[in-house]
Amino acid sequence: MPDPTAETLLSTAVRPFEETSDGYRWGGVDVLAYKQTGTHFRDVTRQVLFEGDEAPGVELRYFEVAPGGHSTFERHDHIHAVLILRGRGRVLVGEAVTEIGAFDLVRVPTLHWHQFHAAHDEALGFLCLVACERDRPHRPTADEVEALRAHPVIGAFMRV
Repeated sequence: MPDPTAETLLSTAVRPFEETSDGYRWGGVDVLAYKQTGTHFRDVTRQVLFEGDEAPGVELRYFEVAPGGHSTFERHDHIHAVLILRGRGRVLVGEAVTEIGAFDLVRVPTLHWHQFHAAHDEALGFLCLVACERDRPHRPTADEVEALRAHPVIGAFMRV
């Protein structure tokens, strides 16, 4: 007879993955709204895969941006790493826009404006690793938006 402790550990240690018609899913993980309110993002969901007691100090989240959607244009004091798992799109980090696709790693330094856009014909899914204790994102002020719109790269890319 198997050790019940080992069985319990296995059932909590593995979250089975499934690709569905609605995107990537993990067993026992809720698909949540990206953010509670706002019009500064479009067609994004999130799943918190690893956090709290099981991951002291870090949080691993999966975001999925529907075709043609985009994340929030923001910056913050904390750094994070983003690993693209599926799809393709473009990302703005600082003043550079780069094409991204599966298995690309995006490093978002502190206080750099950033935003992810999914391609118009497929979803963009990515893992995001951040510290559990972190500052809230900073969105641009009206004056910053005006100045950023004048930038030849950022102004053409950002959706606010």
